[in-house]
Formats: sequence, structure tokens, C-alpha cells
Amino acid sequence: MAQHIAQKLRLTSALLGTVTRKELAAAFRAVNPKTAFDLGRADKWLQGRAQPREHSVYDDWAKLLRLEHPGAWIADCDLPDFTATISDRHGVDRAELERRASTQFETAFTHEERSQANALAGIYACYSRAWSPYYRGQFIKGILSIEPGPGLHGLTATYRESLPTGQLVLGGPVTPAKRALYVHLKEVGGDAQFFISLFPQSQPGSVLGGYMCGTAIIGPEAQPSLTRILIVRLRAPVPGAASWGGYLLPDQSISGDLASLGITIEQPEQVDRQLTRFLVGGSDGGVHQIPPTEFRAILDVFDRHWLRHSGQGSVALDG
Repeated sequence: MAQHIAQKLRLTSALLGTVTRKELAAAFRAVNPKTAFDLGRADKWLQGRAQPREHSVYDDWAKLLRLEHPGAWIADCDLPDFTATISDRHGVDRAELERRASTQFETAFTHEERSQANALAGIYACYSRAWSPYYRGQFIKGILSIEPGPGLHGLTATYRESLPTGQLVLGGPVTPAKRALYVHLKEVGGDAQFFISLFPQSQPGSVLGGYMCGTAIIGPEAQPSLTRILIVRLRAPVPGAASWGGYLLPDQSISGDLASLGITIEQPEQVDRQLTRFLVGGSDGGVHQIPPTEFRAILDVFDRHWLRHSGQGSVALDG
């Protein structure tokens, strides 16, 4: 399965010294005038929103880099192996190549890309079901921060939970795609990893929802785990947000908890029932999928609240 295509293309461009997508496409045509490397589709490939489906693109790519490996290797290899291989093949310092790749297209983002980054950037309150067997049936709260990042990723996220064992902090790239929004988080100073798959963001971007998977942090055994998650955008500064979190009992009000963060929802009891149903939703024959209509109903609540209170302040993290 092809992986890290956007990063590999940027590294290739940095190696070749091509500044624009048009120049990169011309380099592919130089090795094969009939190449399937298309300038229009290259925009999505470089954004990580799609990847080449034609095997011939990878074959042309291998010729372009003068590699001894076949094109399929470029598609399948991991990013460190790709970087090391092309650096060694062309006698380029690896750190310098990565530095050049990280800035190669920073000034070439389209208006759509910049708008998407600005729309997602902010601070969010997160609610999901606790994975630990010691807190079964409770919800756990977390803080997610999304901000524009340098280099290959475009957007980066930091996720925090306040656990009885101390602060859990994870970070990683945010990848918007046509049919989903992905967040891959790795623990700072540890080996825990969470993967979050969300419905695509819609304007005005008041709430995100989907699934988070990983392994329970607190428990006697390793347990691969999956939970629905709601990610609510905060508008006002949150004092002590860096340490905010903990557990929420099923009979405690999520709306009341959000009110403490400056989000006061009308008809809180009705919304609480709606949010709880969403978070505790089950599976269908072992397949976990959220009906789009179920999430849209929650989206409607938070979008209306966001629009009613637009222009009343910006989000900031006050740790």
C-alpha cells in the first residue's frame, strides 16, 4: 500500500531543485513524455489528499531518481528508508535534504489549503468513553490543540488527558482528506499512540466527531481499544486548560461541563441525552460506523450556537 506520498514527492522536489509543481511535472516528462504524472492531480498528491493510482507513475519516479529499486518500492517503503536511499544515491546530506523539503512548498500553498488550515486551527474540548477497566462506564475529557505546523505536515495537533497517573501528552500530524479528517498522535516521551478518524470538517467548524483507537493507558493488561469521540471547538480562553480533564460520570452533564468552558447550550438536558447517545453508540455485527445523520444532528446544535455567538472572542490556551 502506497504511503507518505506527499512527503516523498517533496523530498524528490528538494533533491531536484524544482520549485513549483509545474517544474516537478516537467521533470517526470523528461524521463517519460507520456508519463501519467498529471499536474492537476499533483496538487492533491502533494497535499496528501490522494495518491497516484497508475503504477507507471512510480516506475517513472524510480527512473527520475535513478534508483536500483522498482517503482513499487517507492510506493511501499517507509519514509526514513526512502530519505536515506535517495540521499545516499545522490550524495546529499540527509538533514539538509529534509530541511529543504520542509520549506519547499511552504510559500506555494493554495488559498484553499490556507483556508482549511485556518479553519481547523484552535483549541477543542474532547469527550470519549474511558478505556481503563477501572473507570468503565465513565467519560474521559481531553484538550486538543490544532495549529499550523512547519514542513511536511501542514497542521499539527497536541492532545492532553489529565489521568490519575499524571498528564498524558501526545502530538502528531493532522491530515485533511476528501472523505475524512485524520489525526495520528504519539506520546511525548513514551510509546502510546492514538489514531483519530473523523467526519470531514464543515463550516463554521464548531464540532468534530468520529472514532479514536489506541490502547488503554491504565489497566493490568494491554487492551486494543476503540471509542467514539466528540471534539468541541472552544471560543474563549480557558484558564488552566493545560491541566483540564479527568473523568465524567455518565449521569454528569456534558452540557454543564461545557458551560464551565464558556459554551452554554440551550435545552441542556435534551442535548445531554443526544451527546450521551452518540458517545455510547454501539456496533453493527462487529463493524463500528457512525450514521452521518446522527452526527449531523449534533453538528446542527453546535453550529447554531457558534454562529449566534460569532465575533465574541478568539480561542487561546492559558496554561
